[in-house]
Amino acid sequence: MNIISILAIPLMIVGIVVYGMAKRINVYDSFVEGAKSGIENMVQIIPPLVGLMVGITMLRESGFMDVLGQVLKPLTNAIGMPKEVLPLALLRPVSGSGSIAIVNDIFKNMGPDSQAGRIASVMMGSTETTFYTVAVYFGAVGIKNLRYTLKSALVADLCGMLIAVFVARLLLL
Repeated sequence: MNIISILAIPLMIVGIVVYGMAKRINVYDSFVEGAKSGIENMVQIIPPLVGLMVGITMLRESGFMDVLGQVLKPLTNAIGMPKEVLPLALLRPVSGSGSIAIVNDIFKNMGPDSQAGRIASVMMGSTETTFYTVAVYFGAVGIKNLRYTLKSALVADLCGMLIAVFVARLLLL
């Protein structure tokens, strides 16, 4: 297995070059064109990302997340979600790095094998950074009308969070 992991990438690169040469494709020019396209996409993605990061920072620093947590406390108690996991549930659709920071905090304070740690782990694997994903991918191709995408994705995130609480409580404890 160690040999396969060492040789996988070099063999893949050689395979792509050999395939391109067999099909009489100028592999280097294709590579350069792909790199150019990637840089163009990156430049198009930057404005939505900056806006998203500013919005996340404003919400976090204003204390809005804490207030929302207090409002939702009766609901989280009813479904059995520990209070330590609520900030993760609120921030996960918005920020991947913020979510990782919250999970690390849960692990540090509660432990990874605690109920909160296990729920947080399952939640990280079963939800998506919806707003980030929509901003990046839709912004890259210039789609401004989200139609049903955002609603559907947020419902999927909610389902993932509820199932994470259920599964972690049922199977892991």
